[in-house]
Amino acid sequence: MNKVLEVNDLSVSFNTYSGEVQAVRGIDFDLKRGETLAIVGESGSGKSVTTKAITQLLPKPQGYIKTGQILFEGEDITNYSNKQMQKLRGKDISTVFQDPMTSLNPTMKVGKQIAEGLIKHRKMSKSQARDKTIELLELVGIPQAEKRINQYPHQFSGGMRQRAVVAIALACNPKVLIADEPTTALDVTIQAQILELMKEIQREMDSAIIFITHDLGVVANVADRVAVMYAGKIVEIGTADDIFYNPKHPYTWGLLGSMPTLDSDEEELYAIPGSPPDMLNPPEGDAFAPRNRFALEIDTKMEPPMFQVSDTHYAATWLLHEHAPQIDPPESVQRRMQGFASMDEGKDGED
Repeated sequence: MNKVLEVNDLSVSFNTYSGEVQAVRGIDFDLKRGETLAIVGESGSGKSVTTKAITQLLPKPQGYIKTGQILFEGEDITNYSNKQMQKLRGKDISTVFQDPMTSLNPTMKVGKQIAEGLIKHRKMSKSQARDKTIELLELVGIPQAEKRINQYPHQFSGGMRQRAVVAIALACNPKVLIADEPTTALDVTIQAQILELMKEIQREMDSAIIFITHDLGVVANVADRVAVMYAGKIVEIGTADDIFYNPKHPYTWGLLGSMPTLDSDEEELYAIPGSPPDMLNPPEGDAFAPRNRFALEIDTKMEPPMFQVSDTHYAATWLLHEHAPQIDPPESVQRRMQGFASMDEGKDGED
């Protein structure tokens, strides 16, 4: 697969009255055509800021790219002007945001909001855009599309509004679709429908997807690869199998251990102790060390490099150093890993 997006040594900061908030600190990843990369982590880990930097939607002048390079189809877009980015946004890189009510204009009919991009980026006539809008609404599963194009967002249910936002994002066949917590505000049934819809559309259009979420249960169903972020850094990255069956970073263990399962007989879920660090003054060494019961002495003094676990799997933890003690994931995490394996065996059996 060809790389459609490359992010190299990206750092993003915000100037505040209290000082510089280092929201993203030197991250690297790439995205291939037709691939889904999930970026996971707690609130404040830098997930959404990363994608806002890619699309240059950071609040300015407070937010800015401090260092790094963003390549779209091999071309550096880091210093693109607003006019250049307007040509990319919507046409080649689209975003589905978390709350459809803030993404849709409440004073404009839904059909017109979808048609705008078709007229601007694909140079369609109004009648062509209308026909394509109806087709898109049908594609995302909205019934009576010909009638719905003349309705306003408040006349749509929450699930239908999110489907409409997906239709807007897909209108110009984007090469990269950024889905920023697109199902958080929806109930479980609608959530599953939206995720299945995005997978179907991806297969049809061969788009690449960056999926931002804090829910590892969602990731298991949609991602090809997973990047785990903590305190503005990617602390582990690998295929979905790498992360779910062979996690190496204690923070990833914590995220997996806090996942609810249907067959769990535990009275309460595991919770990662403490809170994420203050990014005004990031700690020395491994930022996760104060919350990590497996932390080594070196964790408080020196930041770990990315250790290679396999050709597809990397993790930034001193536990992977050749002289580190052998520490296995906690039992709660091992049970989750066994549960994922059992689920996959069940799926294979059905096939």
